[in-house]
Amino acid sequence: MLDSRVVVVTGGAGLIGKEFIKAIVENNGIAVIADINEELGTKAKADLSKELNSSSIDFIKLDITSTDSLQECLQYLDGRYGKIDALVNNAYPRNKNYGKHFFDVKYEDFVQNIGLNLGGYFTASQQFASYFQKQGYGNIVNISSIYGVVAPKFELYDNTHMTMPVEYAAIKSGLIHLTKYMAKYFKGMNIKVNALSPGGIFDSQPEPFLEAYKKQCSNKGMLDKSDLKGTLIYLLSDMSRYVNGQNIIVDDGFTL
Repeated sequence: MLDSRVVVVTGGAGLIGKEFIKAIVENNGIAVIADINEELGTKAKADLSKELNSSSIDFIKLDITSTDSLQECLQYLDGRYGKIDALVNNAYPRNKNYGKHFFDVKYEDFVQNIGLNLGGYFTASQQFASYFQKQGYGNIVNISSIYGVVAPKFELYDNTHMTMPVEYAAIKSGLIHLTKYMAKYFKGMNIKVNALSPGGIFDSQPEPFLEAYKKQCSNKGMLDKSDLKGTLIYLLSDMSRYVNGQNIIVDDGFTL
């Protein structure tokens, strides 16, 4: 479905990122792991290349908050492949104080986390879109969240150490509107921009949370990390050629 397209996945060495890399390769694309953690990134490349018996996986160290790092990434990929077909904004940078409860969040941390994440998505999109404009085409997929669409269901976190960080809700909701903004701004440039908003992904969360979460869903409850692959490939392929500025929710009915 991807026919040798070069697709860059930021945060490609993470839980969801590695699944995206696998999906791209399984659909005959060239997958680029772009991650700030060089050790994890090179390991992910080696492990996935072996697992998939593929030479179509690349790695480049990338800091999405650095214009210099983004420019180096673009120059490397253009020199190696002569084109870049798509960017998947999947990284999630945050500072050491991220994830505190609402009344414990300090102004400096709130601003820094918004800047790292939403600012990083903007900067990566800006630099890649500039390349896409010169190239004559491009595709950006932003990974948002159900909590960019609806208010958090805080009752799900009762009897756990977990919460839904206020920064997360601000970042992911902002990202959905940034997606629409860019899709409209790029009119006539042959650059499409869409968002994919997953529900919760299973990652060994506490059982009380998993049970409460499932009651909000239609069938399965928490998703497996592989459950997003089909939607991602749809957005990266020609099957979604005229889908632009949209947010596709994959959540087993959680937001209904």
